[in-house]
Amino acid sequence: MTEDPQDVAESFARSFPAVYLRFHRRDEKSSQLPTASRAVLQHLALSGPVTVGELCDHLDRAQSVVSDIVAHLELKGLVERQDDPNDRRRRMVWLSPFARNFLERDQEILSVDLLRSAIEMMAPADRAALVQGMQALLAADDAVRARPALPTHRKPPSHRKPPIHPKPTRKDGK
Repeated sequence: MTEDPQDVAESFARSFPAVYLRFHRRDEKSSQLPTASRAVLQHLALSGPVTVGELCDHLDRAQSVVSDIVAHLELKGLVERQDDPNDRRRRMVWLSPFARNFLERDQEILSVDLLRSAIEMMAPADRAALVQGMQALLAADDAVRARPALPTHRKPPSHRKPPIHPKPTRKDGK
């Protein structure tokens, strides 16, 4: 095998689609969540328990929309409502234990089970080389570009946004 970086890059790029297609996770349609529901779960994982109103501010969505999403997630057992320990009048939304497992699995792009079956057939030295090569590729990419830290979420707005369509002004300026 050649060690020319261009040849290696081209070979890797040609092989990657086949690896993805063979080993990607194959979930049932019923286990998938709409994007908005997934966004709520991911936000909760980063922010901790919040009220529905706080979720609305963070996600920039109407309360009715967020309330519907939370109700749907609650029916699926993915979120729970709990009293705020500092203020019993407030109800907080938080991830259920099931949601934490769901999010962990949701991060899995490739199927560990499918990969394990193939990796079991590899020689131990090839297994080590595979892991070492993937880690070296990611480390080299990190060295090439400075990665800025990603914000976990936006700060809630301190004021409401102006309407999208301003009121029309009269011709006489009043």
